[in-house]
Amino acid sequence: MADEVILLNFWLSPYGMRVRIALEEKGIKYENREEDFSNKSPLFLQMNPVHKKIPVLIHNGKPVCESLNVVEYIDEVWNHHSPLLPSDPYQRAQARFWANYVDTKVNEIALRFWKTEGEEKEAAKREFLECLKLLEKQLGDKPYFGGDKFGLVDVALIPLVYGFYTYSFYNYFIKDAQYPQITAWVKRCAERESVSKCFPEEQKVKEFVSQKKKNLNSD
Repeated sequence: MADEVILLNFWLSPYGMRVRIALEEKGIKYENREEDFSNKSPLFLQMNPVHKKIPVLIHNGKPVCESLNVVEYIDEVWNHHSPLLPSDPYQRAQARFWANYVDTKVNEIALRFWKTEGEEKEAAKREFLECLKLLEKQLGDKPYFGGDKFGLVDVALIPLVYGFYTYSFYNYFIKDAQYPQITAWVKRCAERESVSKCFPEEQKVKEFVSQKKKNLNSD
């Protein structure tokens, strides 16, 4: 019997994109179900009663929560194809360290940039670019963070960088001349079908962001 894989998700969530990219890399058939945060489904509340956040992967009726945890679960269960974590214990520990850095430090700054205006936004931009400099050193001349193979750190980071680099309404503040290795990495990742098919059209994102800001300003 084939596995039943359902992803409870929201189309613009970078966390959900991570899980979708991992599923696509593995060639896993799954159903992507959009959640309405203002009217959360009974299934969603049942599957993630602790944090009540997306994404939630439901594998044969059993839920797995928290995006990096879900990505590692996918890698372990479907380990016959496109491994996302290296087999060497030290390299695996390093991959988890940098994925956690992205999950905490980089993501926190990205959220601040998205939610604020004026000086706060500029400060968040500067911090974000400082993180990119550090990550660029870690990437070095390698095609991907794990070397020749697309892996966990790439999956964790690309949803947070891709939009800032490619969407015009973010003013293209990640410059090729200043961050040549990171921007080359973004382009390399974007050529992967698993990545490109998970990102929405710019106009849809622009309309959503514009509406969200209007709602925030009216509160």
